[in-house]
Amino acid sequence: MEQLADLMWLVPLLPLLGFLFLVTVGRRLGEPAAGWIATLAMAGSFGAAVLVFVGLMARDEADRFAQLTLFDWVPAGDLNVSMGFLADPLSATMILFITGIATLIHLYSIGYMHGDPNFSKFFVYLNLFAFSMLMLVLGDNLLLTFLGWEGVGACSYFLISFWFSDEANASAGKKAFITNRVGDFGFLLATFLCFLVFGSITYGEMFSAPAGSMATVTASAVVLLLLVGAAGKSAQFPLYLWLPDAMAGPTPVSALIHAATMVTSGVYLLTRMNPIIDLAHDWVPDVIAWVGLFTALFAATIAVAQNDIKKVLAYSTVSQLGFMFVAVGSGLYVAAIFHMITHAFFKALLFLGSGSVIHGMDDDQDMRNYGGLARLMPITAGTFIIGWLAISGIPPFSGFWSKDEVLLGAFNNNRVLWLLLLLAALLTAFYMSRLVYLTFFGPRRWAADDHGDHAAAPTDADGADADSSSTDEAAELVLPHRHPHESPWTMWLPLVVLASLAAVAGLLNLPFSSDTKFLEHWLEPSLFGNEVHVTVSSGGKWILAIIAIVGAFLGVIMARVRYGDRRAAEYVDESPLLARGWGYDSAVSAFMGGPGRSLFNSFSRFDGSVVDGIVNVVPRLVHRFGGVLRRAQTGLVRSYAVGILAGAVALLAYFASRTTF
Repeated sequence: MEQLADLMWLVPLLPLLGFLFLVTVGRRLGEPAAGWIATLAMAGSFGAAVLVFVGLMARDEADRFAQLTLFDWVPAGDLNVSMGFLADPLSATMILFITGIATLIHLYSIGYMHGDPNFSKFFVYLNLFAFSMLMLVLGDNLLLTFLGWEGVGACSYFLISFWFSDEANASAGKKAFITNRVGDFGFLLATFLCFLVFGSITYGEMFSAPAGSMATVTASAVVLLLLVGAAGKSAQFPLYLWLPDAMAGPTPVSALIHAATMVTSGVYLLTRMNPIIDLAHDWVPDVIAWVGLFTALFAATIAVAQNDIKKVLAYSTVSQLGFMFVAVGSGLYVAAIFHMITHAFFKALLFLGSGSVIHGMDDDQDMRNYGGLARLMPITAGTFIIGWLAISGIPPFSGFWSKDEVLLGAFNNNRVLWLLLLLAALLTAFYMSRLVYLTFFGPRRWAADDHGDHAAAPTDADGADADSSSTDEAAELVLPHRHPHESPWTMWLPLVVLASLAAVAGLLNLPFSSDTKFLEHWLEPSLFGNEVHVTVSSGGKWILAIIAIVGAFLGVIMARVRYGDRRAAEYVDESPLLARGWGYDSAVSAFMGGPGRSLFNSFSRFDGSVVDGIVNVVPRLVHRFGGVLRRAQTGLVRSYAVGILAGAVALLAYFASRTTF
């Protein structure tokens, strides 16, 4: 049983084989066969991940590590990097929910991408992305992790700009790719520093190095550089701005990349490097926590004013990732991973649910054109509501338990940190309730089209005719004609599974006693004793939990009062500034298109005229000097003899001049 952990190589291999197979024959297979093959590859990978988990569980707690080296990858002097995998509680946890959710998203995509002319290509990218993400979390060294890190970045570009004929999609893909490159230099510099200090970038060798091997200043520099990389991938301020634009891609891409997998890689990296964080100055983790807090609060304020259903969820993702960074900075790595898992379930559910709504509303993403969809799309609405309650922190759903752990860690770290994070949690309940009320309840802000003959009058959430006054108001508007309908089973089945997980995932780490904290005990070997233990009393924990619950219900009630019965004629943008994201994105774009472009052009001119000039001048001088010397090479023996004679005479004259008589 213990040897099952050695099957970790199967986990990334199966999606890689799926990618290679679809690259070869995917276009000939077409729809839906290509989608089913990609889905089966991911399902097989999930099965292999379960076997690895079972194999680790069969081992003693202190021995839950399995390392597999396939071959030497980069033998270069003192640097020797292997192609190796590391299975431990942390990586096993990651591969379980990555492969599980990816399987459900692959299945969902079969229905969602129906009729797309590039159906098979989409699944090629999905399998390649899954392979890259699994390499990221299973790699036993920083370079292999970086390989997966860059792989998911490249795949995100392919998937976000999948419908590249639309300029917005193409621009969003380039924006994601470039923004992530800004963060990647931090990862690379941190890797270089680790090699300089340890002579290795393998996790096992770095973490087992003798005490004092890395100075506190160096450790602080490594962690801050890793934070730069993590901020790029996990969309923290100021590098978050790629993620909202990435919603231009297909909805399954949003669910897979920007909810459950790629954006969590920054949190995973910081958690993996927890022994280095422990060596850094005390203020360094505080920097991580405050970056997370600012991001959580900043993104939450923007989400309250978005009208695009996917944009609300995008800013929500940025905000929830901020919660995870607060947990990491507070030393509560278990809380960070716990919230990562529950967030993966309910956010993937919410994104896929939004895709089902968009599919049913003829590709309209504007919530101002929704309303009253609960009766027409009962499965989508029911599952979406579970995700809403989970992310809002309503007990007993999973988000309550994980978010409460993060808030508790913030309280244990800093009271101001806790108070502001509590405000972000209240805003989360508010903007998600706003989304639900505008989408599934209240009056319908769309008109049913009966074969184009006439438009039905607006109705309330229960299907009854609205009152005459509201009908008169709606008559002043040009209501969009829609045909709301439930999605096919390939789309709603993943919603049901994810809703079930979002409801019960809190059981992984209940706070009632040590026996109910399964995730904490499971992750303990990977944390090397660096997990901070909260010192708040039991009574204090109950009070903090009650405050969090009251805040969540307050956010729901505020949204219900403000948006529960809003009709199309009454809808206005409350805050254009918040709707524009505080103007940060436009300010960055204006700088890059103005002073930034001029600055970079000056760098380019300096590089071309000075740097390249020096490089070009040196060979020209060598060429000219060689041309002069070449004239002496006549090929005539008598010329060479004269030269030898002249040299001999010159030497005799020199020595004669130095001789003392």
